[in-house]
Amino acid sequence: MADTTARTLELLELLQSAQQRTVAELADRLGVDERTIRRDVARMVDLGLPVETLRGRYGGYRLAPGQRVLPLMFSAEEAVAVSLGLARAQAESREPEISAQTALSKIRRALPLSEAERVDALLGVMTRTSQHGETPPDPAVMLTLAEAVARRQGLDLRYVSRDGVASRRAVHPYGLVAHANRWYLVAFDTDQQQERTFRVDRVRSARTLPETFTPPRLPDAEGHLLDLFADAQYRWHVVLRLRTTEDHIRVHLPRSVARLERVDRGEAGMGERGLPWFRAEIHAESLDWLPSVIGALDCEVTIEGPDELRDRVRAAAARMLRAAGDGMGAVADVPHS
Repeated sequence: MADTTARTLELLELLQSAQQRTVAELADRLGVDERTIRRDVARMVDLGLPVETLRGRYGGYRLAPGQRVLPLMFSAEEAVAVSLGLARAQAESREPEISAQTALSKIRRALPLSEAERVDALLGVMTRTSQHGETPPDPAVMLTLAEAVARRQGLDLRYVSRDGVASRRAVHPYGLVAHANRWYLVAFDTDQQQERTFRVDRVRSARTLPETFTPPRLPDAEGHLLDLFADAQYRWHVVLRLRTTEDHIRVHLPRSVARLERVDRGEAGMGERGLPWFRAEIHAESLDWLPSVIGALDCEVTIEGPDELRDRVRAAAARMLRAAGDGMGAVADVPHS
C-alpha cells in the first residue's frame, strides 16, 4: 500500500479489531514487509497513539488495554474547533447533554497525549457569562492563549483595535471569557500598566514568553470582565440615581453597562414606596440610547450628570408630548431631571 496515511489508518483499524496482531500477520494483511510495519508502528507511537509492543515467540503489537482510537487523526486545532462547539452546547443547557459530554471525551482520547493536554488546558480556563460567545475564534490562537493562562506565562500579541490600528502588546493573561457573542482575553497590559480586555477575534498572532507571573486573586473571571466593560473609558460618564430594586435596574442596565451602589441604608432611606435608592455609573460612547432606557425603567430617576443627557431627555420628552397631541406648549411643564 503506497499511501502511508491510508496504510497507517488501516493498521490502526487492524489493531483495534483484535487483542493482538503479529508483525507477520500485519505485513501480510497490508501487503508490505515487516520492516515497513515496524516503521509505521514507530510513527504511531511518536504521534502518541497507545500502541504496545509484545515481545517473545508469540509477540507483536496491540493497543493498550481499554484504549480505542478513532480511525481519523485530529490536530489540536481541529479538536478545539469541535470542542468549543460542544462545550458551548453544554454551557447553554441547564442540564448538559450526555452526548456532548461523551463526544468531548472521545475526541480527547483520539488525540495524542500532548495535544489532549493542550485541549484540556483550554477547556479548563474558558468561562462564560450569561450571554455566551458564539463567534468562532481561531483555534490555534485560543490554544496559545489558554496555555499561557494555565501556565501563567506572558504573551506577545499582535492585535488590531476596533478602529483598525495594529499594535504589539505584551500582556499577563488571566482568563478567557465568552460574552455577547465574542471571546475575550482578560489580561494586564505591561506597557500600559493597566488591566485590559482583548477580543480574541482581533488577535492576529500570539506567542508565549518565557517570563511567568502571579495573577491577581479575582473573585471570578466572568464578573471581572463585566466590571472592566462597565469601567471602560468612553466619551461620556453618566451618573443616575434610581429608586427601585436592583433586579429591576439590571433588566435594563446589566453589569457590563453600569456599576451600581446602594446609597441608602436601612428602612430610613427607603421612602414611602419602600424602595431603595441606587447610584448608577455608566461609561458610554453615545448618550442617544439612554433616554429610552430611562423611560423603560419606569421608576423615579434623577440625572446627576452630564448636562447633555438632561438636554436629550428633555428633547425626548418633547417628542413624546407631541406624539400624544399635547403640542409644544406642554414642553414647559416637563420637569427637569
